[in-house]
Amino acid sequence: MKSLPELSDLIHQSVNKLQFPVSPKGLYDPIRYMLSLGGKRMRPVLTLMACDAFNGDVERAISPALGLEVFHNFTLLHDDIMDNAPLRRSKPTVHEKWNSNIAILAGDAMFVQSCQLVMDTHSSVVKEVMEVFTKTALEVCEGQQYDMDFESMNEVSIEEYIDMIRLKTAVLLGASLKIGALIGNADSEAASHLYDFGVNLGIAFQLQDDILDVYGDASFFGKQVGGDILANKKTYLLITALNKANGEIKEELAGWINSNDKTELKVNSVTAIYDKLSVRQIAESKMHTLYNDALQHLNAIPIAEDRKQPLKDLADSLMNRKN
Repeated sequence: MKSLPELSDLIHQSVNKLQFPVSPKGLYDPIRYMLSLGGKRMRPVLTLMACDAFNGDVERAISPALGLEVFHNFTLLHDDIMDNAPLRRSKPTVHEKWNSNIAILAGDAMFVQSCQLVMDTHSSVVKEVMEVFTKTALEVCEGQQYDMDFESMNEVSIEEYIDMIRLKTAVLLGASLKIGALIGNADSEAASHLYDFGVNLGIAFQLQDDILDVYGDASFFGKQVGGDILANKKTYLLITALNKANGEIKEELAGWINSNDKTELKVNSVTAIYDKLSVRQIAESKMHTLYNDALQHLNAIPIAEDRKQPLKDLADSLMNRKN
């Protein structure tokens, strides 16, 4: 088996070797730029890990893994346009560096290229792989739409929020693992367990992100702590607080939500309300439940424990991060 650093290096090298046409520059330069911004490349690494876990030929999984990474970056590029975000990984976003029309078209081209790359796999599994990929691609779009809908909704339930992050974030992790497993010749039941492992882990990962945004150490977190509070973003913490609050606490929380205050006072005040309502503990309990559910799916896969261990180690590292 290959180690996680080996697989990570393989993906980083392969991303750097991706070739795009020289012309038209206005279409392909933004794509090269977007992919040059880096990132953890977690999704393609998971694809290779899943293939390797079933003793598959990792080389066969590289192209689909790259396709998943190109697709992920396409979604980020379009998200940046919708959010009017000025920066991505501390660098100007594509629409800021060029313009929105160029960014939209570059994103469209990235989606087409992601399909081409994912299709570049063994003929025996290409139909199954593409079914997983196209289903997931549509679900990610659905998740993004729900996320935008939430901005104008007065009430969002916990169930609706969990389903939104499942679609927007978690299904792509699950698909990355399932595609790798299929290429590694896993049977359908084992591939489905690995998919569910990834989805549960992905939801837990997002809940942890919600917690870190409020309670993380700014020196580790890499962005402003309390940003979700200032933006009145409907996170698991805020929805839970709105469900639990009553009387004066509910009035105080509503006052801060309706306030245009963008200072540390709002962050501290809303955090204090969360503390009174034990919101952090509730979110952490849900996160751990999802994490344990993920491990149960991994444990159900009938392969040797040493072949599962890298995935368990990665899951553990994701759940114990500080940023």
